[in-house]
Amino acid sequence: MEDEESGAVLRTVGRQIKLWREAAGLKQAELGTAIGYGEEQVSAVERARRIPSPEFLENADRVLGASGKIAAMKKDVAEARYPKTVRDLAKLESEAVELGAYGNHNMDGLLQTEEHTRALFTMRRPLLSDDVIEQRVAARMARQEIFTSQPAPIFSFVQEEVTLRRPIGGKMVQRRQLEHLLELGRLRNVEIQVMPTERDDHAGMGGQLQLLKLKGGTTVGHVEVQRFTRLISDPREVQTLEIQYGIIRAQALTPRESLAFIEKLRGEI
Repeated sequence: MEDEESGAVLRTVGRQIKLWREAAGLKQAELGTAIGYGEEQVSAVERARRIPSPEFLENADRVLGASGKIAAMKKDVAEARYPKTVRDLAKLESEAVELGAYGNHNMDGLLQTEEHTRALFTMRRPLLSDDVIEQRVAARMARQEIFTSQPAPIFSFVQEEVTLRRPIGGKMVQRRQLEHLLELGRLRNVEIQVMPTERDDHAGMGGQLQLLKLKGGTTVGHVEVQRFTRLISDPREVQTLEIQYGIIRAQALTPRESLAFIEKLRGEI
């Protein structure tokens, strides 16, 4: 598991399923057959080695006559699916009224298609297991629910030109990623800007950053390097990031120019 908190939740869920199964007088194979899963999958869930799907929990609840007690754990399991760093970031994003992000090496996670995300995690070194890849893809896609929240925040993104040109996952995945950017960029509350590679004056050479203005009026920063993330709450440091991000936006193409640039690039693929 990615962290002890998630592991504790899944151990509790597995233990409860085992207790209900034994009380019903069923073996793991018998429960698996009744709910449409294999014996090994049931065993893995009970040992907290596998994260049960909502369907698994619902079917187990019905077959074991748990009267909603197993199905009620779906929310806890859903949160446990994601690493703590992702859960913390998603919580901040859900409280944001305005979000700004600069991406210098990768497409911002909120902008990625599922194909693009899966390709990124698949090429990670050291290699990630299939289960971890799917967990992280699901976590990143879940964060994107913020686009349909009400009221939706105001978004601004600045992406380096290279992040649009690098064919992560192949040409077709790249093309669909560009089409996704065009769709998002046409939303009234989303502005996407491109930072041309030819810029000789660039305020973002220090790396990617994210700024979140929260409902209570506080602004926090978030930076990530390799596998290390840092949340910045000191007002002076946040102010520095805000100034930096403002200059980055001024140096990039305008949102209108950027959509035209993305459209042109899509036509070249």
